[in-house]
Amino acid sequence: MIKTFSILITFLTIAPPAFATSLLRDADIEHAFSELARPILQIAGLRPDQVKVMLVDDAAFNAFVFDRHHIFLNVGLVLKTESAEMLQSVIAHEVAHIANGHLSRRKQNMQATRNAARFGLALALATGKANNNPGLGAGLAIGMSNSAQRVFNSHTQSEEIAADQAALMYFSKLGIDPKGALQVLDYLSGQEYLASSRQDPYARTHPLSRDRLRSAKAQAQVKEPTSPNPNARYWHARAVAKTRAFSQDPDRTLAASGTAVSEDIAFMQRAIAFSRRGKLTQALKAIEKAQKIRPADPFFQDLKAELLMRNRQFSQAANAYAKAVSMAPDQSLILAGQGRALLAAGQTESALQPLKKAYDMDFKNITLLHDLALAYAKLENQGMASLITAERFGLKGNLKDAMRHAKKAVSLLPQGSPPWQRAQDIVNSNQLK
Repeated sequence: MIKTFSILITFLTIAPPAFATSLLRDADIEHAFSELARPILQIAGLRPDQVKVMLVDDAAFNAFVFDRHHIFLNVGLVLKTESAEMLQSVIAHEVAHIANGHLSRRKQNMQATRNAARFGLALALATGKANNNPGLGAGLAIGMSNSAQRVFNSHTQSEEIAADQAALMYFSKLGIDPKGALQVLDYLSGQEYLASSRQDPYARTHPLSRDRLRSAKAQAQVKEPTSPNPNARYWHARAVAKTRAFSQDPDRTLAASGTAVSEDIAFMQRAIAFSRRGKLTQALKAIEKAQKIRPADPFFQDLKAELLMRNRQFSQAANAYAKAVSMAPDQSLILAGQGRALLAAGQTESALQPLKKAYDMDFKNITLLHDLALAYAKLENQGMASLITAERFGLKGNLKDAMRHAKKAVSLLPQGSPPWQRAQDIVNSNQLK
């Protein structure tokens, strides 16, 4: 279930407090993105398990990459896409920037404009853990000022044309209708006539020229029209429906459920709407109807567990999460939910295992870090509690508090141990300021 809005919050701050931006961590939505991205990544010669598409809590129409392992899509962009092909065209474009090596030039630009950004501790933490290589501390610019983000994310006209051509080539090989790509370009063309301050960030960082638009249209027109892919259509509709259900009035969600792409998505929308109205019984009935249609779907079970958590039925939520974990043991966000429920139910020792496993799989989850630190503290392991707390503050761009807790961890953990070294790395990263 999406971890923001009025539901229990799970998010990652990816900019300093003055320019805070949050990731909306939801296993269902991230799985939907992976379904849409997988064939594109494969045709581009990239490993789908090495590139994660994530949702950013920002209403602006924007998408961007910071490294070879993450693609970020704003809520505003996702909700504006009218078809799977539109969203896939944006993903394909960003994949092309990765595959074509455009990030190398921008990393050089980042060094040239270093004084324009206040790179937080998130640089070292995010990249080191994301790639299992602590030495890559300056590779992922997760925390920087808005102006520096624009410099880092900006592409040249030649890069944009090359990315368009590559994306349309991916579409051609996969049999995806290029109409979605042209719809995105047409939207961007309308932004050219606006003042820069009124343009969507995507238009500012992905410059559109008449030559670029003409080239893309010419390349797309030689392709035979294709039928929509049912799997892509389903997962796009589900991601959009769930994102919208948590951001709009519940009455609008209930009305929209009548025109859902599939019956299970309609029941999911109703479950979220009833939950946000405080009607747990109706919400549970709705999600259970969705589960009857897709009994092996772990994400509907995850949603059911979250509904119980929201209503403080912690033991029931823990049991519901346990079932979801058995259905999807490699889903870090579901594991984190199980740990959170067990912790809330007073089962601290039992909570530690799923929390640690979730952390090892994907640490970019502020609530997970909070819960894991709390579990360590309750079990009187203050050294680990301080280390995890330091990492949490680091990911939020709060260098001062990260340093304070890291120094405490260094004083408490066995010298030379892996956790001690992680804490020492945070202390040493003070030079990144």
